[in-house]
Amino acid sequence: MNHSSTQGQRVIIIGGAGMVGQKLLYHLIADGLGDRPIDSVCLFDVVTAPIPENAPFPVESKTGSLLDQSDIDWIAAQRADALFHLAAIVSGDAERNFERGWDINARSSWQLLEALRQEHHNSGDNYRPRLVFSSSIAVFGAPFPDKISDDFHTTPLTSYGAQKAMTELQIADYSRKGYIDGVSIRLPTVTVRPGKPNLAASSFFSGIIREPLNGQPAVLPVADTVRHWHASPRSAAGFLRHAAILESDALQNRPTLNMPGFSCTVAEQIEALRSLAGNDAVSRIALAPDPEIEAIVQNWPRDFDTVRALALGFTSECSYEDIIQVYLDDDFEPTTH
Repeated sequence: MNHSSTQGQRVIIIGGAGMVGQKLLYHLIADGLGDRPIDSVCLFDVVTAPIPENAPFPVESKTGSLLDQSDIDWIAAQRADALFHLAAIVSGDAERNFERGWDINARSSWQLLEALRQEHHNSGDNYRPRLVFSSSIAVFGAPFPDKISDDFHTTPLTSYGAQKAMTELQIADYSRKGYIDGVSIRLPTVTVRPGKPNLAASSFFSGIIREPLNGQPAVLPVADTVRHWHASPRSAAGFLRHAAILESDALQNRPTLNMPGFSCTVAEQIEALRSLAGNDAVSRIALAPDPEIEAIVQNWPRDFDTVRALALGFTSECSYEDIIQVYLDDDFEPTTH
């Protein structure tokens, strides 16, 4: 990135109205972004993003869509120092709506990279922003080893995974050519998510914890023997912030990283819930097999050995009880009667 040591940073969070985007914003408010101050943050999304009152820098909400070329050109023209690309439609939606998934999750990302490349050429000062892309462990497909290493190949078995993998390769190539300074981080499934269920096939991983804690029934669409890789929303936001301040040389021309997390079965998730909230909470979970979700989930990775990310300073929870506790500390709102 080209800047003076005293110049503040302009930041754009694409997908800034979403849960992870909002968590990231609060991390930036609390911890900043490396050694340079933040001058401003723009939250770009298809809906108006909430603006906190306590930010030590200006925060604005910009509504638009990565399906609109004029909005993409606007983002590039802002010449932000750091861009976080979090915008996507989720896995289940991308699988059911093939064209929509490729348009939003892949073609629009390519158009964004092209707009940044043109800004690089047109700027006259070698503009080269740090772009942090939120990829996914869905880039991997079965059969899996017991633990996926940093060198395991990407053979996605969902459209969502293919779209993420394609964008990773583009970011690596545009970085190699010097148009951007990109980092792609493969997020674990983020649980326990606050709010309501979404269309992600993985939504139930949060639902079977969140709903019982809130006194509501939850549906489990897969067997409790399913094993998966998790991290909290707090960790996900921390990954993104840390990726933005990594030295490029530390990546050694491999700008895609598997993020740390915690591997457990659904049964172990439920036992963690029992240990923190008791049998009454667990009794609210009902098994209701869903063949569509089962088919998607069986092709997702289960466990990782994230040596590179850990060596580069990324950190996550060490138990599923820890992940539930993050939800209780950060997002749980007890019902009052």
